[in-house]
Amino acid sequence: MNDTANGPAPVQWVRGRRLGIDLGKARIGVAVCDPDGLLATPVATVRRDLKTAGEDIPSDIREIAETAREYEVVEIIVGLPVTLSGEEGPAAAHTRAWVQRFADHVSPVPVTLTDERMTTAVATRRLNEGGVRGRRKRSIVDQAAAVEILQHWLDQRRR
Repeated sequence: MNDTANGPAPVQWVRGRRLGIDLGKARIGVAVCDPDGLLATPVATVRRDLKTAGEDIPSDIREIAETAREYEVVEIIVGLPVTLSGEEGPAAAHTRAWVQRFADHVSPVPVTLTDERMTTAVATRRLNEGGVRGRRKRSIVDQAAAVEILQHWLDQRRR
């Protein structure tokens, strides 16, 4: 697992699709980019599987891993929830634990953590500005947040 939450790591760019993930308490937003890493687009919202215990692989991990295989991704970017001051709290610890289990399941595809501060707020604002309201907004805000996470990560790589 790579951790770029404190700034981009100097990594050689490899052409290929990347998957962006916004891990929430109830749902997981998933986005993908084009092979050149220019534009992130929404893919799906996956319901969290909080009931699978022990050695069994939760259905959310299996579903996202299958999506990664379908898109033939070369890397997976997961948003790490940190506070506005950059501190990690319980949500970040929960994300790190999920990512460790997920990374084991998608290996050898690398999984990278990146700072996701304000992505859900930005995604919600953009949906509001676009006239998306109510039930429809709830169903796509996680995807929109995944797009924000992935697009921000891609934009940092181009700088």
